[in-house]
Amino acid sequence: VLGVHGGTGMKRAKMTPELDKALRADLRRALEAGCAALDQTGAGGLDAVEAAIRVLEDSPHFNAGKGAIFTRAGRNELDASIMEGKNKQAGAVGFVTTIKNPISAARAVMEKSKHVLLVGPGAEAFAADARLEIVDPAYFRTPRRWRQHQEELQREKESDKTASRQAPPSESAGQPWSTVGAVALDRAGNLAAGTSTGGTSNKLFGRLGDSPIVAAGTYADNETCAVSGTGHGEYFIRFAVAYDVGALMKYKQMTVEDAAAEVVHRKLKPAGGAGGIIALDSRGNFTAPYNTEGMYRGWATRDGKFTVRLYQD
Repeated sequence: VLGVHGGTGMKRAKMTPELDKALRADLRRALEAGCAALDQTGAGGLDAVEAAIRVLEDSPHFNAGKGAIFTRAGRNELDASIMEGKNKQAGAVGFVTTIKNPISAARAVMEKSKHVLLVGPGAEAFAADARLEIVDPAYFRTPRRWRQHQEELQREKESDKTASRQAPPSESAGQPWSTVGAVALDRAGNLAAGTSTGGTSNKLFGRLGDSPIVAAGTYADNETCAVSGTGHGEYFIRFAVAYDVGALMKYKQMTVEDAAAEVVHRKLKPAGGAGGIIALDSRGNFTAPYNTEGMYRGWATRDGKFTVRLYQD
């Protein structure tokens, strides 16, 4: 069983037929890549999660990899994490600007180092030593994201500075918080989760969100579930969102559907945290609650059926 997400997305009224079609096609390609990995002999959930997320990182339509949004300084800074549920091993990278597929770098940190999180030049040097694909930072720049960046800077100039620092970025900027992610359950019964992002729109120098933080944006535990989140990262960190879903299942014996809904709708939303998650339990039950207008998501079941949705459609 495999689930993917492409972030909370834009307002439905701003969605064009062309973008709708492109997003659905990319989500389906991610599902196909992940399922192909699950079908390979000897492959597991980590392979599926990595394969699916790489597809989304390579697409210019999502806030990750090629389509990443810009920091206030006009840079693309990427973060990612990955985790497996059997032994709870995890790896993550942050502030990287030259690694083509940050999710692969996160996996390399997990499997080829004694650490969990590497950031900045250190992470990039590690990725190069691991023979991952390194690109010029200009690779991540897209005209659409640059235009959104300029529009957001202009909005900040015209608004009250104090309020703009306290409030989350405007959804009119496109996908202000959105990330991509995947969760998988393989034939051996092992769960895995991964998340990748370009961060939040016009973020300050040094800001790190929830996506590379285990227990906030990503978590996997074979006893409970695998989770990948998307939304206003500061809230996901404060509420340990990904871990909390599993904790509710473990200590309150809640189902994955009820636990995920509890966190997204009755903990995050009242506090002002916008976003959603995809979650998958050890029995293959998948859920994708969100408290925004939409969340780009898709899932594949054991019978080979693919489902892709952007809003409540």
